[in-house]
Amino acid sequence: MDYGLILIKLLAGFIGLWTMTRLLGKKEIAALTPFDFISAVILGDLVGETIYEPDHKVGMLIFTLAIWTVLSYTFEKITLKFRNLRKPLEGEAEILIRNGEIDLGKLRKNNLDFDQLRMMLRAKDTFSVSEVAYAIYETNGSLSIMKKAQYEGVTRSDLQLPDKELTLPKSIIEDGIVRMETLNSLGHNESWLSVELRKLGYHSPQSVAYAEITEDGKLTVISSVSH
Repeated sequence: MDYGLILIKLLAGFIGLWTMTRLLGKKEIAALTPFDFISAVILGDLVGETIYEPDHKVGMLIFTLAIWTVLSYTFEKITLKFRNLRKPLEGEAEILIRNGEIDLGKLRKNNLDFDQLRMMLRAKDTFSVSEVAYAIYETNGSLSIMKKAQYEGVTRSDLQLPDKELTLPKSIIEDGIVRMETLNSLGHNESWLSVELRKLGYHSPQSVAYAEITEDGKLTVISSVSH
């Protein structure tokens, strides 16, 4: 294959991608929606195949970039101008935790389980579900949270309190199922759990969507709603 032709195609691809980026605006990687990501992957594949295939001429590369740019630009402008189309075209943010209650319907709709929810909370420096007032699952797959007032950023040093050894909260009930291994590792059994649940107004683990033992050793039940 002619190296001069490859060079011309690479230059055309570079200029075309730069132009496309300027037209569509800048977005951080974290702000990309799933569609944006898939679009970028497909575009890269199209440009790569065109550059290294000898049968694909420079005009085909420019044509490919032009069509993809027009489609992407049109899609962006449509979603900006007609806000009522943004939801069906791009999806919408989902409130997974509202007023401290987990929305099981929204959790399952987005194919999430409690392990994934806790992982996303930990990425936000939140290690207990009980600290969360609101958690919003964004269209780009990230989680935005608002902590309850009592858990907002006041440190022990602000209050001139001595240092305290920290431990992670432990999940012991998920979707009504008791995690016996975790419960036993904390030195408790089902009888203790039943007593503690009754104190909180729950007759059995099956009536609890999620419960954890906090760093203070207390049982905390997170209320849930289901649609």
